[in-house]
Amino acid sequence: MGPSVKIEWMLIGLSEWISLGKESGASDLHLEAGSQPLFRVRGELVPMGEPVSGQALLEVAQSILGTQRWQEFLERRSADLSETICGTRCRINVFNTVRGVSFAVRLLSSFQNNIRDCNLHPEVLRFTTPDTGLVIISGSTGSGKSTTLAALIEEINRARRRHIITIENPIEYFFKKRKSFIRQREVQSHTPSFEQAITDSLREDPDVLVIGEMRTPDVMRLTLNAAETGHLVLATMHSSTSAEALARFCMSFAPEIQPAIRSQLADALVGVICQKLIYLSDFNLQVPQCEILMANSGVKALIRQGQFSKIISSIQTGAEDGMWSSERYQRWIDEKRDWVTEGEPLKEEVETSSIDETLKFQPSKKKLSKPAAAAVRSVSKSSPKPIEPSRAIKSLSPEEPTGHSSETSPKAYDETYDGGRIEITDPQEDLEVLVSKIADQTSDEE
Repeated sequence: MGPSVKIEWMLIGLSEWISLGKESGASDLHLEAGSQPLFRVRGELVPMGEPVSGQALLEVAQSILGTQRWQEFLERRSADLSETICGTRCRINVFNTVRGVSFAVRLLSSFQNNIRDCNLHPEVLRFTTPDTGLVIISGSTGSGKSTTLAALIEEINRARRRHIITIENPIEYFFKKRKSFIRQREVQSHTPSFEQAITDSLREDPDVLVIGEMRTPDVMRLTLNAAETGHLVLATMHSSTSAEALARFCMSFAPEIQPAIRSQLADALVGVICQKLIYLSDFNLQVPQCEILMANSGVKALIRQGQFSKIISSIQTGAEDGMWSSERYQRWIDEKRDWVTEGEPLKEEVETSSIDETLKFQPSKKKLSKPAAAAVRSVSKSSPKPIEPSRAIKSLSPEEPTGHSSETSPKAYDETYDGGRIEITDPQEDLEVLVSKIADQTSDEE
């Protein structure tokens, strides 16, 4: 069996796992040698299928990472990337454990792209109207921060003519330009670091700056500076409450400069959304439960004094300013009945690749049959060139019929908002590949 056959076979296996997870309503997929695939469904880990071999996972990792990323993985023992596989946008972390190569895959489902259709309270719309300041979206891992952040971006996109720059690692959702002009940058692919990207963005005339995650003091400091210099900054971080988010932000810095940081934060802060996902059994639906903090004069004073423990009291008494405690928000959830459930899937045009035509590939909970596996081998042997990993993934993934890269759809900028879903497409080609193509075209003309 040649190397191209292995790549195709293993990617079909990965597609099967992801399709099974999508059918099961899973948010995450975990793969480790010698263990069954584990799917996180409504917060619980559920084993499905047969144990996976270490050799299989090694081949999947090599094929999906490609030559350059594989070398980086060997040095760092971990790698992050995002890919569209079987029509599902996936955020993939590949890492090493005592059992060998392992995978943690976040399945990013398509979702309706406004506040209402994400089942958030209309009060969240307040965070899209300021022209300057810092908005923090916080919560634990898997709490839906990225979904809420994407919904805020799309609300601005459909309502205001703004220049939006997003900085993420990796890019999770790709946006179709509506009223706003959106540029998306991925750390490592388009810029060496968050710090460099934020510094660069201040010279790129942004109105709205989106920071995928604040982890280090340098990123926090630059984010705060951007919010102070006439930009609306939306950023995420990990915390369990709004007060904890602000305390962690300030305490990330050296003690001698914390008073100055608290003063800067108080001046720049618009508010904090802290959320977690809860399951509504009556509706078979997961919805965000939020704590919403608005930075009124009282909250700003508490931040300057470092009295973060008193912020919870301000939230409980700040209903007139648009604040919501988690208990009050839960009462709203209990009373609400008109929840928006996930709509019918968009009609997708499947690429007519030789593999798809031969296999008529349909995701299922079973392994591919022997005739199907034989078909893969026959197609591979007749193929004049080995299939590259990235091409193999695309050939097994339904093509998004209306998808556009945020940088390659000038027509989309003038389109009015149509109430559709956030576009999830593959990013533009690597800069080096593009330069190479231009050079080849120029030499042909000569």
